[in-house]
Amino acid sequence: MSGPTAPRRGPAPAAGPARFLGGQPTERSMDFRGSGRRLLARLRPERGTVLLVLALCTVSTGLTVAGPKILGEATDLIFSGIVGRQLPDGVSKEQAVQSLRDEGRGTVADMVASMDVTPGQGIDFHAVGGVLLWVTALYLAASLLGLVQARVATLVVQRTVFRLREDVEHKLARLPLSYFDKQSRGDVLSRATNDIDNVQQTLQQTLSQIMASLLTIVGVLSMMFWISPLLALVALITVPVSVWVTTRIGKRAQPQFVAQWKTTGKLNAHIEEMYTGHALVKVFGREKESAQAFREQNDKLYGAGFRAQFISGLIQPSMMFIGNLNYVLVAVVGGLRVASGALSIGDVQAFVQYSRQFSQPLTQVASMANLVQSGVASAERVFELLDAPEQSAEPVEAGRPEAVRGGQVAFEDVSFRYQPETPLIDGLSLSVRPGQTVAIVGPTGAGKTTLVNLLMRFYEVNGGRITLDGVDVAEMSREELRSHIGMVLQDTWLFGGTIAENIAYGAEGASSERIVAAAKATYVDRFVRMLPDGYDTVIDEEGSNVSAGEKQLITIARAFLSEPSILVLDEATSSVDTRTEVLIQRAMASLRSGRTSFVIAHRLSTIRDADVILVMESGRIVEQGSHDALLAAGGAYARLYASQFAEPVAETE
Repeated sequence: MSGPTAPRRGPAPAAGPARFLGGQPTERSMDFRGSGRRLLARLRPERGTVLLVLALCTVSTGLTVAGPKILGEATDLIFSGIVGRQLPDGVSKEQAVQSLRDEGRGTVADMVASMDVTPGQGIDFHAVGGVLLWVTALYLAASLLGLVQARVATLVVQRTVFRLREDVEHKLARLPLSYFDKQSRGDVLSRATNDIDNVQQTLQQTLSQIMASLLTIVGVLSMMFWISPLLALVALITVPVSVWVTTRIGKRAQPQFVAQWKTTGKLNAHIEEMYTGHALVKVFGREKESAQAFREQNDKLYGAGFRAQFISGLIQPSMMFIGNLNYVLVAVVGGLRVASGALSIGDVQAFVQYSRQFSQPLTQVASMANLVQSGVASAERVFELLDAPEQSAEPVEAGRPEAVRGGQVAFEDVSFRYQPETPLIDGLSLSVRPGQTVAIVGPTGAGKTTLVNLLMRFYEVNGGRITLDGVDVAEMSREELRSHIGMVLQDTWLFGGTIAENIAYGAEGASSERIVAAAKATYVDRFVRMLPDGYDTVIDEEGSNVSAGEKQLITIARAFLSEPSILVLDEATSSVDTRTEVLIQRAMASLRSGRTSFVIAHRLSTIRDADVILVMESGRIVEQGSHDALLAAGGAYARLYASQFAEPVAETE
């Protein structure tokens, strides 16, 4: 298919503020668990790499967890040296302990008895240095493994999001035109860009960190029970409190994240509409209304974003407070255990470090709750897009006409409606012979463009069928059907590229000679030659460096180059001047030769030479025939013709 997609037809546009906001998306409750599991399932193709990340994380965390215990041995060596130097030289440890008891210093005697001390000897710096070197090597190895793990985790996230973007792109290609009729472009773009970027950021910042935090919790808890089961139980007292606080705050924050990203979509829709239509906004003096609508949505986004971040931000300080309470309990009970000789100073020091390490990952996991909630809220919006109903499946064995020359088109008792309760086309039958030019006229909303949309299978008929050279178009693949059809619409569409690339859009691989020939045939060449870069002139995204008439000529050249079997012209010359229109009509007469053409026209002067003119009203063909015959009949066509040519004369007089 050459040319842009057909203009959308569907439900009436929203009125009032809803019109400026791009419509109101359907509100749905947040399925946090379901969307979260579905997001994690996206990692399944990377399960081998995820296992590698888990292995690297396990080893790195294990080395990090072992550090405080080994460092505690250095503390014991230093403390033993300090205590040993204060004991009399030449006596055994048992004699020194007994002497302390005899002096009434039982608590100190219990402490010395639990230590590996030699009376009269100071600190063994060689042994302390060996322990410190060993700890340094452990931490260095853990850091290197952490770097490798971070790189591999980044690879996992980028691949996962890459596939998600591809799925969204493929989904957009499979969605019916009716989906885009009901959704604002800004909201769809927000789902495909902002929401996916937020999912990527969430996975990037939480995947490795959550793994490391959970493994740290398990490792640290194991070491804590190994050192002192009593102190470990004391440290665990605060865990249920932490879980309860995190859950309560998280439940209050989640709806705010959902509102934040939905409002972001609405705001994007408004900005996109106001930017693309900024000229009309200024012409009709709607700047204040536009700015007011922006402020309303911006205020809503501010409120939702503030509440989401503030509520979820309460998690970290709450966890820090609980962690500090845990630290105080461990310090007090640990000091008592050291005094009783049940634990060494090094063990208590290691346990205090472990208690900090234990509360830190809990705090990290809790502080990541806002990221996770925001990411899952965005993921649900993306999944809603991926779950949207698709256009009907292609036939297993697609039908294909043996040869399409001019295209014999037949509408057989066709019925269609956009809304089930509002019929638009009912029982329409029409037969078009190959090579005929069929003009379709009628008042706005009569169903003219809808007829073409049904032929292109942008919408599926509700009843009857449409055939191309005897083959039901519903039995043909959409790609095969549209490859025979070229379109030129009233609303021109050009992409950011050169003029030559835009002309060749419907004929991939076309030579420069063919492009120039098509441009000459449609009178594009005459203004392109005047441009500094000629056919290599780059058209910007809005096409503002070429006039409306020149853009229309380029789209006509595009259809000319694709050499379609069927032409669809929807007011194709509406944006060109009268002289150019005459030239285009001549070019179109040559282009239509031997091909079936459907011409949707409001200016009846452009379709006088059509083989058949169809007059439509309320989805029905009320008249058909040649220009002269319909004028002579004095019916609906004659009234339309008179309204265009007689009234201006009367007004002039």
